[in-house]
Amino acid sequence: QSWSSGKVGTFGLSYAAHTQAALASLDPPHLACMWLDCGGFSNAFASGCRNGGAFELRQVTWAFREAKESTAVTSDPLVKVPALANQDIQEWFQRFPWKKDHSPLSWTPNYENYLMEIWGNDSFNEYWQQVGLCAEAHYQKFSDVPQVHMGAWYDPYARSTTDNYIALSQMKTSQVWLIMGPWTHGARSVTFAGNIDFGTSSSIAGSLDRDFDHMRLRFFDRWLKDVENGWDREPRVKQFVMGGGSGQRNSAGRLEHGGDWRSSDDWPLARAQQTEYYLHAGGGLSVNSPRGNTPPSQYLFDPNNPVPTIGGNISSGLPIMEPGGFDQRESQDFFGCRAPYLPLASRPDVVVFETELLQDDLEITGPVSVYLWISSSAADTDFTAKLIDVYPPSVDYPEGYALNLTDGILRAKFRNSWSEPEIMVPDQMYPIEIQLYPTSNLFVQGHRIRLDISSSNFPRLDVNGNTGVNPAYSPIKIPARNAIYHDSKHTSHVVLPIIPRA
Repeated sequence: QSWSSGKVGTFGLSYAAHTQAALASLDPPHLACMWLDCGGFSNAFASGCRNGGAFELRQVTWAFREAKESTAVTSDPLVKVPALANQDIQEWFQRFPWKKDHSPLSWTPNYENYLMEIWGNDSFNEYWQQVGLCAEAHYQKFSDVPQVHMGAWYDPYARSTTDNYIALSQMKTSQVWLIMGPWTHGARSVTFAGNIDFGTSSSIAGSLDRDFDHMRLRFFDRWLKDVENGWDREPRVKQFVMGGGSGQRNSAGRLEHGGDWRSSDDWPLARAQQTEYYLHAGGGLSVNSPRGNTPPSQYLFDPNNPVPTIGGNISSGLPIMEPGGFDQRESQDFFGCRAPYLPLASRPDVVVFETELLQDDLEITGPVSVYLWISSSAADTDFTAKLIDVYPPSVDYPEGYALNLTDGILRAKFRNSWSEPEIMVPDQMYPIEIQLYPTSNLFVQGHRIRLDISSSNFPRLDVNGNTGVNPAYSPIKIPARNAIYHDSKHTSHVVLPIIPRA
């Protein structure tokens, strides 16, 4: 079980100090255990609240939704209830940065103060090292008890879940398990995420156990009642490998992406082959490194016209943003999209790199990192990377289907340190690393692996004004001329954890 610390904003944060103290004080000590589902920041600055230095705006939609239901509002039905009800959050998302006492949260000062505080702390300082926000700084204090860490590939806690498992399974003597499904946040009982369907076996019910409650009950019976039910012999890691479905549109209008459960005793998988796929001039992506002195790929990033978010690792984002997998094409269903609703790849500020048609099935399972050589005309800017499974054209999808799997971002001033940001020298070249969320996907023969590079992903993440100033405070936004280098001396690439074929 997990508790909130009681402070506004530390919603759902597990591993609170008193939680661990309560577990440690139980006697006998083995009659204690923990099941952590879609939560527990390993490091909220790295992922969950901030992401590569950018701020996750799901914190804004969460605060707004919670404020509307708070006691401070519902106890004043004549003023605060209609005041909050009159606020159009979509209009407010077009008016960042918000000002204190002049925001949709001004009727709930606690929520407004929380948001201003967490958004305002844009470097890794003591604020981010609290136990509720940075479990990795306090792992030694955690009780040595059997525990399950469960998450999902389209959940914003995907990295926290796997990071917590890695650290605690190595540090503690008690057994630790990891379960990673294909779901969005907490949606463990459905078979889809966004506009893609994984098949009936993807939900817990009927696949891993009778249902979620019975699976947890079996775990608790084993460790709290000492019932010999075989839980201690379960594989340490169970992950759902997405992909391999028919690719057709089902009766619900979703793409049948398919997938299967796999079991192992390690994470990341020891048999994964860390394989470099290099970016090439002209949009190629291959295991062959580039040759010659090819010019960089350049684009103009205008923070007043950011790339719209279409799915991904999101929770508490509605009505602004929706989590999951979608065809990376603009539509009126997504905030920030504009007619004529073309593919994101057609935007001049999205640089696309993709493989040739795959000759064989190829599975990637594990963390994904992108290493780029970049430059910018600005003192600071962002670089985003998105990994995509490209379906070929079909009867149901005549233009194919570009399915987002995982993505990441880096605010360039944090390229060397999260705690000591450094602005850039305009047009000077720098190496950077973008950490994407872990994923597991089978790219089917005839598909392509695609990597999209850009500089924004809004409204999922706040937009860099390219000035070096925290966009939580500064309304100044200037365009930046950004470049990606991919010549023989500057080999930008993505590292994919490829699982060898049986």
